[in-house]
Amino acid sequence: MALLSLLFVLSFFITVHSQSSPPKGTFIDCGATVPSVIDNRQWLSDGPYVSAGVSKTLSIPVLLPTLSTLRSFPLIAGARRKFCYVVPVFRGAKYLVRTTYFYGGVNGVDSPPVFDQIVDGTVWSVVNTTDDYANGMSSYYEGVFVAKGKTMSVCVAQNTYTKSDPFISALEFLILGDSLYNTTDFVNYGLSLVARHSFGYGGSIIKFPDDQFDRYWEPFGDSNTTIQSIRNVSVSGFWNIPPQKIFDTVLTSEHYMELQWPPGPLPNDTYYIALYFADNSNALAGSSRVLDIAVNGIEYYYNLKVTPFGEVVFSTQWPLSGLTNITLTPAAGSDVGPLINGGEIFGVLQLGGRTITRDVIALERVRNSLQNPPIDWNGDPCLPRAYSWTGVSCSEGPQIRVVALNLSSMGLSGSLSPNIVNLTALTDIWLGNNNLSGSIPDLSPLKRLQTLHLEDNQFSGEVPSLLGNITSLHELFLQNNHLTGKIPDSLKTKLGLNLKTSPGNNFG
Repeated sequence: MALLSLLFVLSFFITVHSQSSPPKGTFIDCGATVPSVIDNRQWLSDGPYVSAGVSKTLSIPVLLPTLSTLRSFPLIAGARRKFCYVVPVFRGAKYLVRTTYFYGGVNGVDSPPVFDQIVDGTVWSVVNTTDDYANGMSSYYEGVFVAKGKTMSVCVAQNTYTKSDPFISALEFLILGDSLYNTTDFVNYGLSLVARHSFGYGGSIIKFPDDQFDRYWEPFGDSNTTIQSIRNVSVSGFWNIPPQKIFDTVLTSEHYMELQWPPGPLPNDTYYIALYFADNSNALAGSSRVLDIAVNGIEYYYNLKVTPFGEVVFSTQWPLSGLTNITLTPAAGSDVGPLINGGEIFGVLQLGGRTITRDVIALERVRNSLQNPPIDWNGDPCLPRAYSWTGVSCSEGPQIRVVALNLSSMGLSGSLSPNIVNLTALTDIWLGNNNLSGSIPDLSPLKRLQTLHLEDNQFSGEVPSLLGNITSLHELFLQNNHLTGKIPDSLKTKLGLNLKTSPGNNFG
């Protein structure tokens, strides 16, 4: 069977290192109105990062302070809408992004809503916290992404299966070391965590300070024998920098071991798999622990020699579907059985791209000139395509441009920003039947503009004379405003019946 994957084995040294520094990043307590310090970490209120939704405080006891509040977003019937946090980041830095959800019954129904979450222009995953909430637990999702710009957006988004208001409890952006997961092409892909386990371990989740990047390692027991290591080991300086604590326990067997891992079935896709091994101090002196590893019966790695220095075997893209079985077998000549300490598996997520920066900046400035813009005008304007901003149409192809604005009858007020001319791919602007005021900016740089609807507003001043220089313009509606001066002859000649200027204006 041909596998679209790359498979590696790397050794890492087991050494003692000093206490890790707190992870660097941005930590947002969603729904909180004031910042707080929790476990020596500064948590920020979410107001500066989001422009929609309502802060709510849970009325039931919670295990963590960050779960006591959340932000809830309105459910809009029959619509796909995303609501985004936009967070400053370091361009080119690698981030672990973690979202946390605890429903708490805030929507007045028994079951939490099921909805999508989005990073920049890419649908990251479906958020389904139903089972965890039924067991009194919160749910978290982790992904690894490289920042493509100076901000990163994380959005919750209603879909056809959303039955009540989407929500979010906490949002974290943790900076990862450059070496972590660095065989992934982060220009085109992200990683979406499926499972990360410490095998043979039965305690609480392993995280910071044991993991210096505050990744979460969950316990994973099994019917195989568990050995508690007598060594206090610490792993540093090599591949993915796993925490020392995952090497305190192992799953082992005398002859053969088979794990169903991750615990649940997987959709048909490609996955990043990393398995961690270190020989334990109970091995007989002079013995040799050599493993053959198979995934769903297919050879994953052959003749892996496990030493006290530790080994990691990983694949960057491995196809999986359904339940997954990891088989560990002593290699020929090995005189001790197999063991395993830890594992990580991520879905390899193809990124959806981004709207070009020039258009994003221009639309943000248009939004800022409006007093009541659409509530979903945050994050990427065009992507994912099913969640483009209200009234925004975009181009196809590798370079994503904004090609039309249709905000007619949206109850808009404020003014029309001159920055709209930076949307140079625009072919249609429809802003009729609102309450926009001020002057009409010079739109002549919009060389592709075909239709311009500004009727039934409060625009004043003169019609820009250079509008007649737009050769593609064939429809202009200006009636029912407070415009004065003269209609340029070039517009009268060119547009004819497609030029509507009265009633309501005072043209000479």
